[in-house]
Amino acid sequence: MPTAPPRSENRPEGDRIAKLLARAGVASRREVERMIAEGRVALDGKVLDTPATILPNLVGVTVDGNPVTAAEPTRLFAFHKPTGLITAERDLADRPTIYTALRNALPKGAPRLIPIGRLDLNTEGLLLLTNDGGLKRMLELPSSGVPRTYRARAFGEVSQSQLEDLIEGVEIDGVRYGAIDANLERGTGRNVWVEMTITEGKNREVRRVLEHLGLKVNRLIRVGYGPFNLGDLGRGQAVELIGKPVARFLSDITGVPIPRGGVKKAEKAEKAERAERAEKEKIAAPGRPPRRGPPKPAGLAKPSSPAKPAAHAKPSVPAKPAFPRKGAADAAPARKGSGAPAGSRGRSRKHPPATRGNTPRGGR
Repeated sequence: MPTAPPRSENRPEGDRIAKLLARAGVASRREVERMIAEGRVALDGKVLDTPATILPNLVGVTVDGNPVTAAEPTRLFAFHKPTGLITAERDLADRPTIYTALRNALPKGAPRLIPIGRLDLNTEGLLLLTNDGGLKRMLELPSSGVPRTYRARAFGEVSQSQLEDLIEGVEIDGVRYGAIDANLERGTGRNVWVEMTITEGKNREVRRVLEHLGLKVNRLIRVGYGPFNLGDLGRGQAVELIGKPVARFLSDITGVPIPRGGVKKAEKAEKAERAERAEKEKIAAPGRPPRRGPPKPAGLAKPSSPAKPAAHAKPSVPAKPAFPRKGAADAAPARKGSGAPAGSRGRSRKHPPATRGNTPRGGR
């Protein structure tokens, strides 16, 4: 894992303003440097002319005359980028960018997001987005060793032996590419499908390596980045990545614990789901037994009687719904052909036993 270089004794406390602004989600470091060169960033009203300015925090810093707020909690999104979109905020040729599609794909209240890495105009698949410029840089660095997995459809012929040789790396036109894990999936006519996992992510690496093997790539899909997979995420759709595994991965990459509330916890989502399930149980039709209630143990069943219950007798209703109690598995089996658990024949007709036709659907 990459480590920060030792701090010089004469260096003031703090970080470069480009790093602080990137971490606050204003823009990537490269974009911040461009903004400073354009005179759009100021400190206490004085326009800054160098991105090397070191500050302990962003107090007094403005961008385009607007104060910069404190860094938001780190958030991470997955986006299924279609072909035909530029991975940039704007394009000089006025071609559509990923932000054109993200306007409708992101949920309301999503922060300003910047892409982690790039996908070419004609490359589709998984693109990670974050509001943390520092995290973006860490995940992009070749030294971080984060694996990126692609599936490529290419015209031509290649053997598995040729692909396995790539595990030792390859040099093409003076550029050295590190170890590549490549496997031949299948062939369709004169096309072949190849899966490749790289860790450096150099510019057009997959295409150049396959072209070096005599293949012409006609479709390229990124299906994985680190522990995150494209899965069945629809083309042009985006989803937030949440839970403890996400927080743990980000903490390992950055070396800094994720701030509390930065990545939504899986427990929070599960708690909300349990509360919703319990609420549905409450509003289920009154008088009907719960769908998943266990059969009563034989020792607790009321003795069956052919006579109707007295008018003042209360119907039998299970006291505790939903979840099996200890010993429920030892209950006597239902009577053959009765279609009901043992001991349930004495119930009032107003409260029939739980069957498929009269069971409330809430709680699943």
